[in-house]
Amino acid sequence: MLNAPPITTGQALRLLRQGWEAQSSGALRASWMLHGRPGIGKTEIVQTLARDMGAKLFDLRLTTIEPQDLRGLPFFDMETRRTVWYRPEDLPDDPTRPSVLFLDELTAAPPHLQPTVYGLLQERRVGTHHLPDSCLVIAAGNMAEDGAIAYEMGSALSDRLIHLHLTASAEDWIENYAIPHQLDPTVIAFIRTRPDCLDTTEAALRDGEMIACTPRSWARVSTLVQTLRDRDLRNIAVAGVLGEAVAAEFRLIADDIAATVQLEALLNATVKERADLYPPSLHGMTALTYALVARATTESLPSVIEIMAELRQLGKTRGAPFSAMPLAELGTHGFELLIARALEHGLQDAFLNSAAYAEYAAERKITGLE
Repeated sequence: MLNAPPITTGQALRLLRQGWEAQSSGALRASWMLHGRPGIGKTEIVQTLARDMGAKLFDLRLTTIEPQDLRGLPFFDMETRRTVWYRPEDLPDDPTRPSVLFLDELTAAPPHLQPTVYGLLQERRVGTHHLPDSCLVIAAGNMAEDGAIAYEMGSALSDRLIHLHLTASAEDWIENYAIPHQLDPTVIAFIRTRPDCLDTTEAALRDGEMIACTPRSWARVSTLVQTLRDRDLRNIAVAGVLGEAVAAEFRLIADDIAATVQLEALLNATVKERADLYPPSLHGMTALTYALVARATTESLPSVIEIMAELRQLGKTRGAPFSAMPLAELGTHGFELLIARALEHGLQDAFLNSAAYAEYAAERKITGLE
């Protein structure tokens, strides 16, 4: 049993960033271990971290290598009458450039490989080769209870690591993965309203089902939605990723969103014309909110701000069915995401020049939210 507190992938990424900063200052020297179910995003965390660090990523899948692949091969030096070890080329050795050594599938690696890995994780060396101080070491793996192939981690290996127990969180996944990676708004809207469907691995194992929903599978569904034009064939493929039951629910919502969300028409319409273009369902309005955030550019942002402010008031201006939806909260959430996107891309001036946003900000100030 992993007796470490569960954390989200976003928290893990922030912690690893701080760990790297501490290592760079010489205050910390540690190796990290990411535990989590298949598809939760362990590899994406390491890839994102390496990109943010400007580091070269050395990705070693421990299930595909032998000890000599890490230790190197011996060569007999006739002059010195010694055996010299030639280290492998896929280990970091440049002290001037940040690097990340990612030892993936550690718990699935055969036991005879683990002693070779010990040195990398604790002493940061294998044979005579020492990892540079500019290298951050991260391992990852699944556990047997996740339905994955995994060997028990002995205390000698466990004691060399800082263990992070990753769990799936819909809110964290939407804000830190789905939106930055521009997943399809239909997928984001579905997970926002059905967060229990983000990761169904435990239920699938309990029911003896092969297919389970994971954060990785939802990213794949997004690609299917965006690339497969034939609806019937797309539905078959989606069911092959999510399983029949969840795919049936997703199909109903996806059809509703496809029939009612008219993003381009809204962006090009006048204020009067927009009144009849808003989707009359919460799923549709949720998908529209995320689609607006994803669509925000220098040219479209003024219109996006107007629409985001307008949709918050639809319950008052249009009545049913909008009055039954939490549109004020949805619009506020949309504005938070939109502002973050604008700051990321240097588009914040659009808010300063927007009468719609000024009215929204004044409303929040009156209610004590600013």
